[in-house]
Amino acid sequence: MEHRGFFLIADITGYTAYLSDSELEHARQTLTDLLELVVEQTRPPLTVTQLEGDAVLSYALEEGFVTAQTFLERIEETYVEFRRAIDLMVLNNTCKCNACANVSALDLKFFVHHGSFAIQPVGDIRQLVGTDVNLVHRLLKNSVTADTGVRAYLLLTEAAADALGLESGAEGMVSRREGVPDFGEIPVMVKDMHPAYDERTEVERHLYDPDDVLMALSIEIPVPLEQVWDYFNQTRFRNLAIGSDRYELEKRKAGRVTSGSIYNCYHGKMVLPQVVLDWRPFQRVAFQQLIPMPGQTTHTLNDYRFSSLGEGTKLEMTATKPTGPVPQRLLARLMMTMVRKNVEARMEEFRDRIVEDYAANHQNQDTPGPLSYSLIESAASDSLKDTQAGSSD
Repeated sequence: MEHRGFFLIADITGYTAYLSDSELEHARQTLTDLLELVVEQTRPPLTVTQLEGDAVLSYALEEGFVTAQTFLERIEETYVEFRRAIDLMVLNNTCKCNACANVSALDLKFFVHHGSFAIQPVGDIRQLVGTDVNLVHRLLKNSVTADTGVRAYLLLTEAAADALGLESGAEGMVSRREGVPDFGEIPVMVKDMHPAYDERTEVERHLYDPDDVLMALSIEIPVPLEQVWDYFNQTRFRNLAIGSDRYELEKRKAGRVTSGSIYNCYHGKMVLPQVVLDWRPFQRVAFQQLIPMPGQTTHTLNDYRFSSLGEGTKLEMTATKPTGPVPQRLLARLMMTMVRKNVEARMEEFRDRIVEDYAANHQNQDTPGPLSYSLIESAASDSLKDTQAGSSD
């Protein structure tokens, strides 16, 4: 049976050079730990299907796939966690062997393509086969680093960019062409991953104190964290949670919503701006909400936090006491207290609608279970043998 969807390969950069000057046992453990991390960070709708030496192959069907921003944020989150793991290995290292001393030379790059494929069971493995699968693997050998000096990057084929709705230059990506044997010149988009690490390591903003809280609600949703985050940032579902009819966005950065972006939310003819104060993918969205009052407007801060419950997600909403002149502040506080039940109902409707949509889009997707640690360890050992036999990085 033929499917259409996305392929993602996460490939450890510099492993061959690292191994050539390292003790094999420690090098094997390092690779096992890093592969395990990449596998753990590969979340729905992506499914890991195969370990290929020092690379992880995953795929997702195009039905029910997430938005482009959520997908790219997931890749960035994987990269950030990989770099943090490397930094911790360096910081906590007490071993003087070359394998432990040189671990900082390792990095991570990503390859994304969209196309057709079939799933071929081979024992406990679901092997992807097809021309498009071959293409994404051929792209592992490219001239990006030679031409730019960038070792950690995201490479999307034009087919993947089109399927995600990304235009040339979006997300800070650079368009180029790669010559691929048997495929010719392939248009691609490339993004340096290092800036993503610098941005994600910023300290979370402290926006209010416990005494400032007026309303705190939480709800459990039986849908994976990444999917709930994606639903929350899709127009029709966000309107349910926020209680608006529609919204328009201002001040995107490189085509995406981030801190400083503005949602102009329409409630009938009334437009209420929401200024994003803190945007942390899969963790938090906090924004300043305007509340129109007679004589002068006031503001409150709405903070939405997301946390994983294994197969489900906990969504917490906090609203702070209004700020501004005393009369308007007191009136706004009374109004917010009166609409608490309405806010609870909106969150429950948001939960029910995304549970229904998620079931409709994923109930027929047959995906393999998680890879065991023994399989990951075996893949690391096989990679060592391949590298010793002369395979290239």
